[in-house]
Amino acid sequence: MQCSIRGFAMSERVALPSSNKKPARQSRSLWGDAFRRLRRNPGSMLGLVLLLIVVALSLLAPVLTPYDPVEIVAGDRLQPPSAEHWFGTDSFGRDIYTRVLYGGQISLRVGIIAVGIAALLGVTSGMLAGYFGGWTDSVIMRTADITLAFPGILLALVVIAVLGPSLFNAMIAVGIAAAPTYARVARGMVLKVKNEPYIESAICVGAPAHSVLLRHILPNILGSLVVVATLGVAGAIIAGAALSFLGLGAKPPTPEWGLILSEGRSYLRHAWWITTFPGLAIMITVLSINLLGDGLRDALEPRMTR
Repeated sequence: MQCSIRGFAMSERVALPSSNKKPARQSRSLWGDAFRRLRRNPGSMLGLVLLLIVVALSLLAPVLTPYDPVEIVAGDRLQPPSAEHWFGTDSFGRDIYTRVLYGGQISLRVGIIAVGIAALLGVTSGMLAGYFGGWTDSVIMRTADITLAFPGILLALVVIAVLGPSLFNAMIAVGIAAAPTYARVARGMVLKVKNEPYIESAICVGAPAHSVLLRHILPNILGSLVVVATLGVAGAIIAGAALSFLGLGAKPPTPEWGLILSEGRSYLRHAWWITTFPGLAIMITVLSINLLGDGLRDALEPRMTR
């Protein structure tokens, strides 16, 4: 990138740092405007309320239920929903309501950690590809293209086969499978903003690459990344539940939603409640996150909705 800034001579570089203040003020204003647009969106507010309810119920599980989520009670096997067991019991006499509440903690953790891994790998590599270009861009993006050629769940299965089945390895697998998406988004946004005057001015005054990326570029592409990450949590929860359903994630007697579904599939005719309530929990959680993510997209990128 050449060190000339749309009419500024090299001898005038000492006056350039002040131009960085305007983007910072604009960024704060944009976030404020986005929050106001988000509050006016009924769908996003509904999603936020539903998500807060799910999070609150999951975190308050020890207070909201007297039962142990893993304790076996042989005398209460396959009890239907009742005043004593609101969601019924499973084949081991464990309270489904309790297991669904505690399972929320695990499934939400899977979604957040998997997205964190995906964002760390994908955003870092995507920003490097977009900023430096050349062979760096070619190597990173061709690797991402090859990875995206495989279905995400298949790639996750390959990672699980290498690392071994466990809940934490399932988080890593889901994160690695989703990382190329973040890389492509980050690269595209970096290419969009890296020729802006305030970026060029930072380069001209001798700011190192990591400073330009972290202090000037990242704050200005954060909106799009937040939208992708929010929607990614929903996908990660589904993927984590799918791996647990297949026996490659959480292990019994862990109260994880996908594992509860797997344990109840043999009792679909005679004990429908074992699979119905964790399935509803997954549906409500994913729906709330998608509603919130759509609202964030409309708020942070209003031009896309016009």
